[in-house]
Amino acid sequence: MKLPTDVEILNVAKDLAFKAGKSIVEARQSQRLTLSYKDGVELLTSADLSVDQLIRAGIESAFPDHLILSEESSPGLSDAGDLQAPLWIIDPIDGTVNYAYNQHQVAVSIAFAYQGIMRAGVVHCPFQGETFSAIRGKGAKLNGTSILASECSELARALIGTGFPYDRDGRVALVDRLRTVLFACRDIRRIGSAAVDICWVAMGRLDGYYETINP
Repeated sequence: MKLPTDVEILNVAKDLAFKAGKSIVEARQSQRLTLSYKDGVELLTSADLSVDQLIRAGIESAFPDHLILSEESSPGLSDAGDLQAPLWIIDPIDGTVNYAYNQHQVAVSIAFAYQGIMRAGVVHCPFQGETFSAIRGKGAKLNGTSILASECSELARALIGTGFPYDRDGRVALVDRLRTVLFACRDIRRIGSAAVDICWVAMGRLDGYYETINP
């Protein structure tokens, strides 16, 4: 199988992310959203599902031999062989609760990996007009301009991002960790989107980020 270049991959990812972003903005503005719950606790909107289908269709059209790991339509993809294949990793709406509550910290996240190594990715924040992108070995960008992480090396002076699980029972064990970090750092931020948290670390809006998350 001949692999596309990282630039070709990123161009497809950006195009799909922009289309997905436009779709979720229009869906919220038109108040067409319906709400449901995964596993009884995790909020899911109708836009999560429709955008997942939009991105999946675009990838399948461009690269029919590639596999897709999606939070909404294929969360159980975990075979070791599959994870070594050309693999797209997508979260159609990261920050679903923010999205449902009319807040702006919402992102479309699309990445590509081969043989277990991330090659390229894009995180598009449509309500803020910000698009983070990266190609392995070539640095990261915000709206086409190169970005750099903070040089802060002391936790006492660091602004730290974090998040919490939907499962309320799972939060109990996190309280001690949160207390430890909070009393050791400058301050804590809870943005509500892991993808945005990570991008903000990449461009210095946060000095660090911790949370227990899935791939």
